Amino acid sequence: MRDAFARQITYLRVSLTERCNLKCFYCRPGEGKAPARDGLPLEALVRVIRAGAGIGIRKVRLTGGEPLMRPDVVEIVEALARISRIDDIALTTNGCLLPLRAAALKAAGLKRVNISLDSLRPDRFREITRNGEWSAAWAGVEAALAQGLHPVKLNVVVMRGINDDEVLAFARLAEGLPLHVRFIEIMPIGAGSGWAAARLVPADEIRRLIADCYGTLQPVKPAGGAGPARCWTVPGFAGSVGFIAPLSGYFCSACNRMRLTAAGTLRPCLCNGEEIDLAGALARGADEDEIRRILVRAIARKPQGHPEHEIIPVQDRLMSQIGG
Repeated sequence: MRDAFARQITYLRVSLTERCNLKCFYCRPGEGKAPARDGLPLEALVRVIRAGAGIGIRKVRLTGGEPLMRPDVVEIVEALARISRIDDIALTTNGCLLPLRAAALKAAGLKRVNISLDSLRPDRFREITRNGEWSAAWAGVEAALAQGLHPVKLNVVVMRGINDDEVLAFARLAEGLPLHVRFIEIMPIGAGSGWAAARLVPADEIRRLIADCYGTLQPVKPAGGAGPARCWTVPGFAGSVGFIAPLSGYFCSACNRMRLTAAGTLRPCLCNGEEIDLAGALARGADEDEIRRILVRAIARKPQGHPEHEIIPVQDRLMSQIGG
């Protein structure tokens, strides 16, 4: 189905839970906040995805919080894999719990993973996450590679004065391993909305730094489908580097996604606070036809996007609540 701006909406990001085993300072709420909740239960989630498949949803990404904190995550993947016309099931995770689940997720029908990793230094990783062990996250990367959950992508939020000195170290990972390292501009969302501008490192600056080290980069098609990343490689590299630039590389005109929050609301645009209640309809026992009509209404209300080169700070929800 196309929205009011002729964009084909084929992608639904689903937050399985607001809970997370890490407490990254730019993402998680501080002490004293309301307790995090889980998303829609399995049966309701399947109804939503089945209805979405009927209007053109083909890709589902499971997010959080940390989606692997859902005890039934393998059963969720297995149920979604049985839905006709859903072609791609992916997962975004911090990797720490992945070694215990990777084989079962692969067998259930998971296609690929994105692993969020903002530092290769154990001490700095612990500071950013406020409680995480780098070795656990890296074990998740190794488990994803071992299970063939390709393409395995690393999501690196680059922050000036915090981890921007690790750009080349991350790029070197793609030299020897079939990893697709994506450098992401910090966005003013939730806990990070007040200081994101001061920490922003534009994607072009990161790309020039890598090119100065390795020479001319060769553009390549993004691994695993058409997304917002602009990807490059170096001859002889096993993987690639990519750049996601929501601020400096405006891509709203090609947006093909909606989000289903853990609160059970449909959020047509990450940077717009308008949400359409779905949980209430599900609680009333809405059938797939009614759910489909709600999805159609949400797609019709998807805005054109945020102003070019500017993102109005998102303060109505934290990123862990929206779905990373």
